[in-house]
Amino acid sequence: MWRGYCDFYRVQLPDEVTDRTWKRILDPDSQIMCIVAEVDGQVYGLANCVVHENTFETQAVCYLEDLFVAPGARGHGIGSALIEWLRNAMRAEGWARLYWVTRSDNHAARRVYDRFTRADGFVRYVVRQK
Repeated sequence: MWRGYCDFYRVQLPDEVTDRTWKRILDPDSQIMCIVAEVDGQVYGLANCVVHENTFETQAVCYLEDLFVAPGARGHGIGSALIEWLRNAMRAEGWARLYWVTRSDNHAARRVYDRFTRADGFVRYVVRQK
């Protein structure tokens, strides 16, 4: 269920991307981290984040790159709990902000996100190597 799926892009990721991501998550020197929501040893959700410097703040910021809750566990507050954990980490670690993007048509997720903050109106552009 967790291997190689990116909810934001709605695509399967190549195994080498997933493997590299997990290696970076498990590397204590990496800026990438993952938090999980689990009950009785069963994982129901996860959040992959990148803590990084930027040019608009004096403190680091945290980019929530992927928030995933198992389909059968959605609607039970797991996504909200993961975001709340990150908000608490933001305060404790001194990050200037926590931010993320989502698809404009991801209405279920946006209902959760709107409880924390409103979308800021930015439009994302992506340039890829050919």
